[in-house]
Amino acid sequence: MPSPVQDALIELMIVAASSDTTMTERELARIESLVGRLPVFEDFDMHRIAEVANACADKINGNGGFEEVVEAAIAAVPQKLQDTAYSLAVEVIASDLHTSQEELRFLEFMRDHLRLDRLTTAAIETAARARHRRLPDTLTQG
Repeated sequence: MPSPVQDALIELMIVAASSDTTMTERELARIESLVGRLPVFEDFDMHRIAEVANACADKINGNGGFEEVVEAAIAAVPQKLQDTAYSLAVEVIASDLHTSQEELRFLEFMRDHLRLDRLTTAAIETAARARHRRLPDTLTQG
């Protein structure tokens, strides 16, 4: 049976990935990877990702736009998982190694609607940057 919480977490990742108007292959692969391996998605039917993504796109293109989708998704996420929701969004945005102004505004919008303190969100953002960092060219050349 589909979980509204899992769907909401996926919707937040979809909105995060498309907040700069384009969802890259790397971002989509990251979403699939996160859903496939994290305990919060442990009994999620992987075949439903496309269904949830398409429903999310329809909602975004509807009357309320992305703000309504984000607000509804956050409302569906229990307080205990709000840091998880923010972490998932940050992880998807960090995955393409470039953060646009639109993506930063999206994260700010999420921070404003989640009940998380600034220290927690800063720690989540720093950890994501550290996980996605690459070796500088000077270290890889020999």
